[in-house]
Amino acid sequence: MKILVTGGAGFIASHIVDLYLARGHEVMVIDNLWEKGGGKLQNLNPAARFYNLDIRSREAANLIKDEKPEVVNLHAAQHSVKISTDFPELDAQVNVLGMLNLLEACITAGTRKVIFASSGATYGPPQILPVTEITPQRPVSPYGITKMVLEHYLRYYQADRGLNYTIFRYGNIFGPRQDPNGEAGVISIFAKRILNGETVRIDWDGNQQKDYLFVGDVAAANLLALTQGDNEIFCLGSGKGTSVNELFRQLCAIIGREVPVVRAPRRPGDIYQAYFDSSRAHQVLGWYPQTELEEGLRRTVEFFAPQLAVQ
Repeated sequence: MKILVTGGAGFIASHIVDLYLARGHEVMVIDNLWEKGGGKLQNLNPAARFYNLDIRSREAANLIKDEKPEVVNLHAAQHSVKISTDFPELDAQVNVLGMLNLLEACITAGTRKVIFASSGATYGPPQILPVTEITPQRPVSPYGITKMVLEHYLRYYQADRGLNYTIFRYGNIFGPRQDPNGEAGVISIFAKRILNGETVRIDWDGNQQKDYLFVGDVAAANLLALTQGDNEIFCLGSGKGTSVNELFRQLCAIIGREVPVVRAPRRPGDIYQAYFDSSRAHQVLGWYPQTELEEGLRRTVEFFAPQLAVQ
């Protein structure tokens, strides 16, 4: 199968690219390697064909029209909540207009299906837990708004143009290759700082809980979606919340080092508690998370430790 993955040099999508290639698919990658995004050359699988392109560009659209991929996996995005609040117009240009540029090209190319990485940020603070696919979406950031808007556009393109889709609403994804220098990815940030013996900052009271899911399990869901789950939306999570304080304690135990903690106020837009019911993904895709939190944390630490020259 010929597949195009946007954002394929990024944290999550590079793992998806690896799995697609391992299963014998032909894979092309679009990524503009934006310094404030997640795309990095070292994440690229050399077996994929790489194109350094912006999803808003005519060149990106023409690539789809020329190559005619059967499936387009849409992971490229402006993913920073802070950037979205500071520059909402930029956020909309990338996450809405950039995606529409590609969707129009998919129609011209005769693409069968798109797989779209949405987000738990589309829900905002949930009123009832666990979150499911029918939980009301009340996003509190421009980032969450643009992800929700694209879900509506995908419904339109399916109904009006016949382009099939699968939408994944992700919990908090972690694992190797996550950027430990950005605002997102508390696990990678903590792991780097503890490995370096540096102070860790914990916002709010640290008891806020999120649903942490290992990146390899996300890649497995994206593999299943190649042939299943047409025109469906799936929540992907572990099914339980873990507090920031607990993550810190587990990482200190795994690394074997204690570091000082400084407390900071709540970040704008942060949600106190959210975790997901992934029953729909179990029933339709046969997907289950395979990686326990402790094992995922160990694999993440093992990835970062050699880079930081820590034994």
